[in-house]
Amino acid sequence: MAYDADVIVIGAGLAGLAATAELVDAGRRVVLLDQEPEQSLGGQAHWSFGGLFFVDSPEQRRLRIKDSHALALQDWMGTAAFDRPEDHWPRKWAEAYVDFAAGEKRSWLHGQGVRFFPVVGWAERGGYDAQGHGNSVPRFHITWGTGPGLLAPFVRRVRAGVARGLVELRFRHRVTGLGRSAGTVDTVTGEILEPSGVERGRASSREVTGTFELRAQAVIVTSGGIGGNHDLVRANWPERLGTPPQKMISGVPAHVDGKMLGITEAAGAHLINRDRMWHYTEGIENWNPIWERHGIRILPGPSSLWLDARGDRLPVPLFPGFDTLGTLHHIMSTGYDHTWFVLNQRVIGKEFTLSGSEQNPDLTGKSVRGVIDRARADVPGPVKAFMDHGVDFVVEKDLGALVRGMNALTKEPLIDEAALRRTLAARDREIANPFTKDLQVMAIRGARKFLGDRLIRAVAPHRLLDPKAGPLIAVRLNILTRKTLGGLETDLSSRVLTEGGEPLPGVYAAGEAAGFGGGGVHGYRSLEGTFLGGCLFSGRAAGRAAARDVS
Repeated sequence: MAYDADVIVIGAGLAGLAATAELVDAGRRVVLLDQEPEQSLGGQAHWSFGGLFFVDSPEQRRLRIKDSHALALQDWMGTAAFDRPEDHWPRKWAEAYVDFAAGEKRSWLHGQGVRFFPVVGWAERGGYDAQGHGNSVPRFHITWGTGPGLLAPFVRRVRAGVARGLVELRFRHRVTGLGRSAGTVDTVTGEILEPSGVERGRASSREVTGTFELRAQAVIVTSGGIGGNHDLVRANWPERLGTPPQKMISGVPAHVDGKMLGITEAAGAHLINRDRMWHYTEGIENWNPIWERHGIRILPGPSSLWLDARGDRLPVPLFPGFDTLGTLHHIMSTGYDHTWFVLNQRVIGKEFTLSGSEQNPDLTGKSVRGVIDRARADVPGPVKAFMDHGVDFVVEKDLGALVRGMNALTKEPLIDEAALRRTLAARDREIANPFTKDLQVMAIRGARKFLGDRLIRAVAPHRLLDPKAGPLIAVRLNILTRKTLGGLETDLSSRVLTEGGEPLPGVYAAGEAAGFGGGGVHGYRSLEGTFLGGCLFSGRAAGRAAARDVS
């Protein structure tokens, strides 16, 4: 029986595009499958902020950030906290990825036309000791053009492969099985879904119009994670994070359902670290949703007062932007699914950035004027739209009205006005001196010593109750599903391994399906800016390895 291609790639997201581009460069014939319509080419990367983790980059050096491979590896290992026998390959991938981020990653992307915003962000600051979780220095580089800007060169390379007759794009092809011939996985079967003209991200028809069977010398699985499948998220929820939340909103569409992970496992793959996952705690319901339960993450500066559902401050160092999963663990211990940011207009104007390409039209559209206008605005336009229309926002001139608005958004009135006033007044007294015992205020002052934060991310310390800085704002925060940190176990060539540790003949995996490399390159936590980069690095490795291995 003849082969339909040298390699079949399952999933047309960033990892699948990167793998396909490398196969094209090697002259291999590829069939690229995806269950969604062509207008969704690029998958979740299209919606991303385009953040990338670099080490000792020109952007860092211009801002006088002293970074190094040794410091980055220290931060990665302290954050990942690898502690399982199955962490052998994830640890190897972590070491290789830090080498990549400190080495050719930036020049490789720059050579393809990718450019970067000059101000480096400081995500996941940790707040523990030097060997604990978090980035010791700012490393979050925003792609000029956000997610679409990062996708562009890989889409271009794949389209060039189509023009050369090397790539066949088959959309609306949903894989349901992997089969073997003579011991090698070389057959992909599935269903053909009816054509769909829905815009990117919206739910497409699941109506089946036919079936397919394709054969190739190798199969690369780049189908993504489980973030759109809340039942599977809850089924894999780890005990260490408490009881799964009753209410979650989605950072990805429902078709990110994890089904291909089970299909590959049924074919003999080893799926590891299922309980490692990455969900955000600063989620807000999108007032203009694209997919069901569509949530947006706030990328906050350090000044908002973070309160639990009853109005108590979260413990040190669970400040905005410091420790995502540490905060998630604490929230789930309170018995409630939501928390609050309390701030004022001066804070929101400088410190709120919304994740997502569509929420940052200036950066996505590569508009210098738009970036300047954003910096000049009292409140950026996309943020102002949430203030005006978002169901999670309360904006009031006085604290009493703010508390009444907060309590109106919950099933029971949990916030006590007098107690919240005491909390805010106590915090505001700590602003009078340049030194303080309040560690969040110290963190704000420390952040402003970094030029990037001082310019665009950390407002000057001031009293939250200062009427001149008003009105007051409260934001109800929800748990937002996002990334799968575990996945298909792979070696450094992206070959999928069996439970016995041997390669599963003919099968490779990359991107979120492979835990961004090895079955969990991040371990328990992420340093941020590492998901898109993990798709690129593992997709490139899979494409190059498969190209070498097929005849």
